[in-house]
Parts: sequence; structure tokens; C-alpha cells
Amino acid sequence: MERFLHRKVLLGVSGSIAAYKAAALVRELVKAGADVQVVMTRAAHDFVTPLTLATLSGKPVLTDLISGDSTWNDHVHLARWADVLLVAPLSANTLSKMVNGQCDNLLLACFLSATCPVYVAPAMDLEMYRDPSTHANLEKLRDRSVRTIGPASGELASGLSGEGRMTEPEDIVHRLHADLVGNSKLNGKRILITAGPTQEAIDPVRYIGNRSSGKMGFALAEEAAARGAHVELVTGPTNIATSMTGVSRTDVVSAADMAEACKTRALNSDIVIMSAAVADFRPASPATGKIKKKEAAMTVELEPTEDILAWMGKNKPAEQILVGFALETNDGEANAQGKLVRKNLDLIVLNTLQDAGAGFGHDTNKVTLLGKNTKPLSFPLMSKADTARAILDHIGTLL
Repeated sequence: MERFLHRKVLLGVSGSIAAYKAAALVRELVKAGADVQVVMTRAAHDFVTPLTLATLSGKPVLTDLISGDSTWNDHVHLARWADVLLVAPLSANTLSKMVNGQCDNLLLACFLSATCPVYVAPAMDLEMYRDPSTHANLEKLRDRSVRTIGPASGELASGLSGEGRMTEPEDIVHRLHADLVGNSKLNGKRILITAGPTQEAIDPVRYIGNRSSGKMGFALAEEAAARGAHVELVTGPTNIATSMTGVSRTDVVSAADMAEACKTRALNSDIVIMSAAVADFRPASPATGKIKKKEAAMTVELEPTEDILAWMGKNKPAEQILVGFALETNDGEANAQGKLVRKNLDLIVLNTLQDAGAGFGHDTNKVTLLGKNTKPLSFPLMSKADTARAILDHIGTLL
């Protein structure tokens, strides 16, 4: 199975002969969907050029805390940006500095600032690796929750054969995937997710809308991408941003815009999750200019918008999983069950405004999942991130 690692990876390259493998490692990470920023020690320049790694990663390689043009490379920002810090290769010298808290270069400053998972792939000659100080240093790193990958055994630069060889790039990516993504059933799946409200114009200034923030849809999109999915996120107007790799975002305004964007993407999706709060009605004849207060009519004639979810159910491919959302104020389960059947859904997520902390605008949600011929599955009030995990866990059981 092809592995997809939608993570921001800060790759540290230290001064080992194995640094030449960093080029292949960057390529493997990018191929897996990772967003890679390379930080090199000055000694690593002797083994691989920054230009090579910059070309493969698509980002300038950083080496010094202050670059030649007086730019400060903010190690705190870099460490906070990263989902994972990987030092590969890790030389004996950099290993010793990491253990002893030294901070005389950008890579070490990033390491000391990191709050994300940290992995190291040691690479050194046989006797250096066998030295008791090396093993003691690696054990100290492990005691600090730093995870080691390898080294492997094989032919070394000295001509000797034995332990100390840097783990092959493909195997490093495999390990990261196993730890960070695991055996997710969403790995490699193409998922369409909608989020947020729509706005239906009354005139160029005013519109009919709703209170949806988009938080639930964005939480679903980020969690699905973290599990290795390729996510198409179609969102109505919202002030939420995401920098998650694996998420391709399309912004729309009206229900008609959302319908057009979704129809072009749905038929090629393995899973569709329609969490957006799409307007059911729109003004029949929106004004072309701003309506003046003294000229305004007291009524606005409305017409129904297209039922995007019904279109999805009518046109969905046989193997596709289609998930809808229902926000109800009364008779929630009965109304949601009816919607599940009418619109040919595989799953519907019910929440109700009667539950405190659920619905629009909150950072929490309380949902019940209803499927075909199954008992409703209710969850307690949780963060929307945890709710997204619960929903995607259940979708995984349907695959």
C-alpha cells in the first residue's frame, strides 16, 4: 500500500557521509505528501549541497541562525511549524550536542525548541557506533522521548561492514507513517468535505445566511488528512484557516457555487462528507444595486436552492460512502432517519440545538450517528477535534 504522510516535516541534516542520502529522503517525504523544510549544519554542506535539497523540497535550505543577508531564521517559529522533527543523518557529534543541551547552530536550536515528536536516524562508522558513549547518548535521547530509527547494518564508508549505516530513506518514511498514521483505512482515500455557511445575496451588500462557523468541517478535513487521505475541502465564507498538508481548499459563497464545486469533485471521491450548512432558500430576484431603505419592500420573495445532498445520493458511485449532517431542534432522530433514507445516505450525523455546547459557533459538539439498519450511536459532548475523530473512526468501519 502506498503511504501518505501529510505532515510538516522539519528535516535536520548533520555532518555525516550519509548526508548524501538526504536528497533521496527529501524526495521520498515529498512523494508521500509531506511539506519539508530542511535545516543543515555547516558540516553537512561538505557532503551534499543546499541547492540540491532546496530544489527537491521546494524551500530554501536554512543553516545559520542569521543568514548572510541579516535575515533571522526564527528557530522557535520553525519548531512550532513542524508536525515532526527528523534528524537524518544524525552524526556522533550532533548526537553528543543534543544530549548535552548545546545550542551552537540552527539545527540544535530547533531541537531544543521542539514540542512535536522528534526522530533521529544515526549514521556513523562501526567503531564510533559501538563506543559506549554513543550508546549512552542514544539511551539518554530515548529517555527524553526522542525516537530512534536504526541504524542498519551493511557496508560502511570506511570499507567495514556492520552497524552504523543510516536506515534507507524509504524505510524511514515507512517508520514515520507507521507511527504517525498507522493502519488508517483512510490512507490514500479521496475525500470531499464541505464546511461553513453559504450566503445568498439580497443585493450586493446584504445576504441571507446562517450561524455556521465551519469549525466542524475544518476539524474533519484536518483529521482526515492526518490519516493519509487526500482531502478536497469546499467551504463557504469563514475566517478559519488551515495549513494542513493533504487539504486542498476551495472557497465558495452561495449554495449554487457550492453545488457547482461539489459536483465536479464528488464522482471521483471515495468518501463525501457534507457538513456545510447550505441555505435552503435564496432571494428569487436579488437586486443589482444596493436597496435604499426608503425604497425597500417589506417582503423578500424566496425560492428553494438546489438540494446538493439529494443530488449526491442520486448520483453516487456504488462504492462511495456518502455522509450527511442534520441539525434539528425537535424530533431529531426521526427527522435524521428520514433524511438518511430519502437522500440515499450511508451515514448521517445528527446534532441538536437543544444540547448546550452543540451546534453552530462552539468549539464542542454532541452528535449521534445514524446508519442503515443499525442502532443510533450517541457520543457525549466533546471537542470538535474529538468529534471528528469519532466520526472518521466510524466511517472507517464502513469501508
